Amino acid sequence: IDILKQNEGQYDTSMLYMSDHGESLGENGLYLHGTPYAVAPKEQTHVPALLWLSPQYAKQEGVDVDCLKQEAANNSISHDFLSHTLLNMTNVKSNVYKSNYDFMAKCQKVS
Repeated sequence: IDILKQNEGQYDTSMLYMSDHGESLGENGLYLHGTPYAVAPKEQTHVPALLWLSPQYAKQEGVDVDCLKQEAANNSISHDFLSHTLLNMTNVKSNVYKSNYDFMAKCQKVS
């Protein structure tokens, strides 16, 4: 994020990070990530995700950051959202894009 902030003068910067899996790091004696989903602890089924937008990017793309914060606090997302959100973030038009799988779409004014 520091590098992105350093380049805000030249670019409208953003970053989306989503881990590919959760991991047990000793909770209840488990040290792995391969437990079957039906019995896996939340440390293995809930993965971290982070979205950071520069003020310029948010303005250019019509994103209400306060709305995003509220959505993140009240809703869960899954890996199903990743590709649709990335298509939106990079302005790639595709017939596979579905706005209901884009976690930024609810908080974005369409221009």
